Amino acid sequence: MDDLTIEVEKRASGVRVFRLTGPLTLKTMFDFQDAARAEADSALVVELSGVPYMDSAGLGTLLGVLASCQRHGRGFGITGASDRIQTLFTVSKVAGMIPSFESVETAEQLLSKSATA
Repeated sequence: MDDLTIEVEKRASGVRVFRLTGPLTLKTMFDFQDAARAEADSALVVELSGVPYMDSAGLGTLLGVLASCQRHGRGFGITGASDRIQTLFTVSKVAGMIPSFESVETAEQLLSKSATA
């Protein structure tokens, strides 16, 4: 499984949920990056439970999307990161930088509140 599938869902709150399925790597990162750039007007929640593996290029892309959201005053968060991906965040010393939520619904609720505050 070398392909990354990206399902984008626009919630009633205006938050966009990106459900990723497949590895987020150097080979697949551009699809995610392009999709995130296309949704430049809303908070993003990236649901990672379908991502079995992420390399440093995928991590860099995730951080780039986070930085873009921050620059433009948009909320950003992740859900569903596996233990393997959490370990990557910890080893890379970025675990505290990436807003992580227990569920898409929790992320949506908090990010939509911050967008209206």
